[in-house]
Amino acid sequence: MQQTPPVSFDKIEEMTEGDAEFKAELVSAIYFSLQELRDKYIEGAENQDQVIIQEIRHKVKPSLALFDMTLLSEIILDGKEIIEEQGFNEAFMVHFDKFLDAVQDAIDYVRPHVTDIEDEA
Repeated sequence: MQQTPPVSFDKIEEMTEGDAEFKAELVSAIYFSLQELRDKYIEGAENQDQVIIQEIRHKVKPSLALFDMTLLSEIILDGKEIIEEQGFNEAFMVHFDKFLDAVQDAIDYVRPHVTDIEDEA
């Protein structure tokens, strides 16, 4: 069974139409958006702040859809439902672990394609 990549580079290719500079900018924007999503979600979880999570979810939702980040999008939607129905309970922590894995997979998938960042090691 072939696993769907966390980010669709086909969509990126389609949008950039061979423009290498635009592609580099777009990939970089996706990369930093994913990092911001991870960081804000962690902040929201640590502070049990639904608003922080809601705001970052709203901010990245179009990008997730545009670049076929289906798994991450579904996990975020599940988290929204858990927070609204149950708050920051044990079910949220299970969700949060899934989220962290999925967002890190997406970041790791995009990272090799980003040309204008310094190593974070």
